[in-house]
Amino acid sequence: MPLEDQRWTLARIADLIAALFRVRYTPRGVSYLLHRLDWTPQTPVHRAAERDEEMIEQWAAEQWPAIKGRRSTWAPGCAGKTRPGRT
Repeated sequence: MPLEDQRWTLARIADLIAALFRVRYTPRGVSYLLHRLDWTPQTPVHRAAERDEEMIEQWAAEQWPAIKGRRSTWAPGCAGKTRPGRT
């Protein structure tokens, strides 16, 4: 059985406000109200069901440094027109 959508939409929040306080807001009005309260929209994080955190940590510790390597530059020093210490 699929899970019911558990997200708090503006319409659902408007219905809750109407049920609790007997005041009707449009979804846009709810959006304005939430922004005035400094609430921001949150999006759920989607991750694979097969995700293995231990394997990810091991890969990041062992493999990533070898792949990433050191930052290569074509020339040493500053890229600006006026280099520090130069007269």
